[in-house]
Amino acid sequence: MTDPQPFPTAFPVAFVDDEADIRAANAQSLGLAGFDVQCFADAASALEAIDADFPGVVVTDLRMPRLDGIELFRRLKARDAELPVILITGHGDIETAVAMLREGAYDFIAKPYPADRLIESVRRAADRRRLVLENRALKAALDAASGEAPLVGVSPAMQALRARIRSLADLDVDVLVLGETGSGKEMVAQALHQWGRRRAKRLVALNCGALPESVIDSELFGHEAGAFTGAQKKRIGQIELADGGTLFLDEIESMPLALQTKLLRVLEDRQVTPLGGNTGRRIDMRVVAATKIDLARAAKDGGFRADLAYRLDVVTLRIPPLRERQDDIPLLFGHFAGRAAARFGRDRPEMTDALRRRLLAHDWPGNVRELAHFAERMVLGLDGDDVPDEAPPPPAGGTLPERVAAFEAALLREALQRHRGNVAAVIDELGLPRKTFYDKLTRHGIAPGEFRD
Repeated sequence: MTDPQPFPTAFPVAFVDDEADIRAANAQSLGLAGFDVQCFADAASALEAIDADFPGVVVTDLRMPRLDGIELFRRLKARDAELPVILITGHGDIETAVAMLREGAYDFIAKPYPADRLIESVRRAADRRRLVLENRALKAALDAASGEAPLVGVSPAMQALRARIRSLADLDVDVLVLGETGSGKEMVAQALHQWGRRRAKRLVALNCGALPESVIDSELFGHEAGAFTGAQKKRIGQIELADGGTLFLDEIESMPLALQTKLLRVLEDRQVTPLGGNTGRRIDMRVVAATKIDLARAAKDGGFRADLAYRLDVVTLRIPPLRERQDDIPLLFGHFAGRAAARFGRDRPEMTDALRRRLLAHDWPGNVRELAHFAERMVLGLDGDDVPDEAPPPPAGGTLPERVAAFEAALLREALQRHRGNVAAVIDELGLPRKTFYDKLTRHGIAPGEFRD
């Protein structure tokens, strides 16, 4: 038997047994496996120490004087229904332990048991507990940041970005937002507007790359009636509409060079002259421009006016791409999945280890926009079929008995995954006697509780 690998962190385990020798032996085994073990001689003392926020796993003997393991489990479950509790039983108590599994116990181990059986069960329960606690922390962070969504993030980079936006929101300074495609540049512009004193006025957004060159001049500056063929009525331009508020110019690198000259004059003088007009009109506005390229480099290459690039680059806010803030990806997924679930009337997908691995393994070249679309597909059931189960596939090598055992374990895990840990349904599907089924689970170190929602 190979030595068990230590758990990545000193994960807490509460071990409850009224026999001192058993407590000492199991504490030593779990301690050598890397767990932080706290022993209790009775259920009452365990209940005093274990509250609803206990971050670990509970292992308890079933038979104890005064308050037994069943009552301890039920009281702990009342405090936290997702706290993993592993029951240690004698052969005469197996039916009772099976009943406790139906009530939500994570696993049971029949005496006598090897140390690695206990360690494996605790390791799986600890993985489950860690995931539950991470999901709770993500939800709490999402709730705390709900007023700032979708500028959601717990990473230092996003916290710094939100702080900088707040510090600039009330200042009459133009801002350049630099970020890759789909990173949320318009959301930054909205935050600058909503968090500042201009929020009572308009935020006028114009995508410079989405308008034909022939109409962008009129869109920006407006025109007088008769200014050109077809101009039958006076038109107020987007710049004038933003008076008192904020003008957001997305993809400003796409603006034609001739219009860049006129925009520079507006930024310098804070006046706009419509096409066909002779008199400039004073405009009180903040300009937020967004780009996905380095404007200074574009100016050197002749694709952008250098003087406008310098004028815009007074204050620059850079949005970090998702690949630079992986801590935010599960949180953002939860935000977008929750929003999609509410819109489509569907359940929010659970954040499993397999889904987390997939989220963190992808580079997200489309950034937040790509992640939002992925979350919507997951909610609609249009994606995620290729997300692997948490159980690894059986190995291709090894002796025939080893390969048969691995295949049997994979079938058991697959059935438990499909039926979400419903033992009765799995037994019925596989056509196994109950005792044989539990013997196989024990042999392969499989706990039904890890497959329950």
